[in-house]
Amino acid sequence: MKPNQPISRRTLLRGMGVAMALPWMEAMSGATPLITSVASAAKPKLGAGAAPVRMAFLYVPNGMHMQDWKPSGNSSTNFKLKPILKPLEDFRDKMNIISGLSLDGAFAHGDGGGDHARSVASFLTGAHPKKTHGSDIRNGVSVDQVAAERIGHLTRLKSLELGAEESSTGGQCDTGYSCLYTSNISWRTERSPLSKEIDPAAVFERLFGAENGAGGVIDTRSLTAKARGRKSILDFVNQEAKLLHGNLGTQDRRKLDEYLYAVRDIERRLAKSDKLDAPETDMESFQRPVGVPQKFDEHIKLLMDMMVLAFQTDSTRVASFMYANAGSNRSYRNLSISDGHHNISHHGNARDKQQKISKINTFHTTLLKHFLERLDSIDEGAGSLLDNSMIMYGSGIADGNSHNHKDLPIALFGNGGGTIKTGRHIQLRSGTPLTNLYCSMLERIGAPVKKFSDSNGVVNELHRQPEARE
Repeated sequence: MKPNQPISRRTLLRGMGVAMALPWMEAMSGATPLITSVASAAKPKLGAGAAPVRMAFLYVPNGMHMQDWKPSGNSSTNFKLKPILKPLEDFRDKMNIISGLSLDGAFAHGDGGGDHARSVASFLTGAHPKKTHGSDIRNGVSVDQVAAERIGHLTRLKSLELGAEESSTGGQCDTGYSCLYTSNISWRTERSPLSKEIDPAAVFERLFGAENGAGGVIDTRSLTAKARGRKSILDFVNQEAKLLHGNLGTQDRRKLDEYLYAVRDIERRLAKSDKLDAPETDMESFQRPVGVPQKFDEHIKLLMDMMVLAFQTDSTRVASFMYANAGSNRSYRNLSISDGHHNISHHGNARDKQQKISKINTFHTTLLKHFLERLDSIDEGAGSLLDNSMIMYGSGIADGNSHNHKDLPIALFGNGGGTIKTGRHIQLRSGTPLTNLYCSMLERIGAPVKKFSDSNGVVNELHRQPEARE
């Protein structure tokens, strides 16, 4: 390639079973699909223009201690963050706290118990999951998969489904509901949930494994133990990386260096993290399996870093993430909490249990802060990767003690590429369908729909005229 020549977003660095997508760089502004240097991917190229918009949905179980979640204040911009959201104060100007949203599909509607199962199954679908009789599973298509089907052809992976606890393949978990409902939020069809990947190392391999001629992915673990054990994937693409580096401008060289450093740092952390050598003993149902990072917070952070890499390299624009499965009863001994999360969510107004729930909720947002910091540290033209994203965080249950599905704890980070007005507490009319928010998000990612599940409109309060972008 010639110096200062535009490069395609689909350019890959290749070598010995490894394929590394590149981050967005200034050299990609105005890029055409003509360049084939540095092993450009043989897929349809994206057009010229600004960085793409991404979206991720992050789910936490057992609801929230709402008294410590919902902001106080007398206007949408004059609000005070409560303790659970306080760790995210630095992102106040890049967030919207949205109150008043409801998840109708999670209510019983005559089906009796099973609020936890319904709160997960309907979280991204808006549908009311069918209580199972044998293998008769029926839910709805999730919002992330609506987007994946519409724009997934533009990226290497249609979507990414991650979580810290395994997805189930069957059985009953919550008052007659299948465990498929309690452990999956992404549904490709009404009968087909998409299982989560929980091993950060496996996600890393998926992101950087080379594509074979049939469109599949070569697992880099198939490399010989000698070659794989002694080398970083950067060693395999070193020659092409040097070639590319020498033909970039100053800012893009810095971005490339930062990206390669981040990849190597994750490799080191994956190698050094202590692994679970036995199932966790304080879990009543699903467990993190042997082989994943032993420390829960490091496990979550590594998975979040995988999402960052996937978005940064435009490997996918759609992701979902579950901190834990529905009704998770894991203890948080790192917070000096030996009680199970689900058990203490039914606090019965006991102050000590409420304090513990708030402490767990706050710990979760502290981990979210790590994700947002990583996204916001990556420059993409006039903004950051976070600016070009929509990161939704929340739960399908409001107060865990009452199993209420109205006035859900929902927060949205990023401004969707300049189309969302941020820095507000948006108070919607009570009972507004959560799916209205999804319609607004689908429009901004390039997959507009007239209606999604039980939606009856969009969240107009998010609207902001797109700013001029390079």
